Amino acid sequence: MFGVVFPDHTFPLDATAFAQVAPASWLLDFTTLALPSTPRSAVVFLLPPAAAALPPGKAVAVYYQAAANRPFAFLGALGPARPSATFQLPEAGDEPEPPAGPAKLGVAVEDAAALPTPPDEQRAERVALRVGENLFNFMQSFCAADGGKLVVPTDILDRWFRKFQERAKKDPTYLKSFDF
Repeated sequence: MFGVVFPDHTFPLDATAFAQVAPASWLLDFTTLALPSTPRSAVVFLLPPAAAALPPGKAVAVYYQAAANRPFAFLGALGPARPSATFQLPEAGDEPEPPAGPAKLGVAVEDAAALPTPPDEQRAERVALRVGENLFNFMQSFCAADGGKLVVPTDILDRWFRKFQERAKKDPTYLKSFDF
């Protein structure tokens, strides 16, 4: 039905590498793989018959647990329109309690409408909002008020974009400042 590859760590693994924990849920305990280190990313994919056989309104949700004493984090979902994806695996973090137990990857067939927004999409929305705010603030510094309307020079977008590019070239961390 599905498979996974941990880049630079494994060959493709199919669903038989996972333990079935419920009728539509599977877990992969990383200790069963004997990896030299915890992978930072996973490519999860649906095999062709499974993508077509997925019932309408269902998706294959992908979860990750960095350690046994951490909650599972939703990474994203697969379906006929998105039969494969690369997911970044979050670290256990610098929490007061040290990580306990192995990392696990979970896969479950669930209602697509009930799934949360994937973290990557939330991040993209946050970055887009911050870039938009940056543009708006730049425009405000050149504008004049005309009865509740902003009047800006016609080349304002070109000027903002040139400044944005120059700043990004000078400071490699500048673009990262838009992600909070």
